[in-house]
Amino acid sequence: MSKVVLAIGGNAIIKEGQKGTIEEQRENLVESSAPVLDLMEQGHTVVITHGNGPQVGNTLIRGEMAKSVIPEYP
Repeated sequence: MSKVVLAIGGNAIIKEGQKGTIEEQRENLVESSAPVLDLMEQGHTVVITHGNGPQVGNTLIRGEMAKSVIPEYP
């Protein structure tokens, strides 16, 4: 079988109209994992990477808002 590389992030983790709570993200990932499991059951090697999406932007905003309290990341 083949090797499959998947980038999971953005809309797969936080859907349009959601706040992006941990509970929402967890539920979305459970839903997104079903097709991945299908690929693995078919014998494919699956590599999953994070696609960044809004999570990276949110982290940057948190860092920007907190830089007067804690040191910035390089």
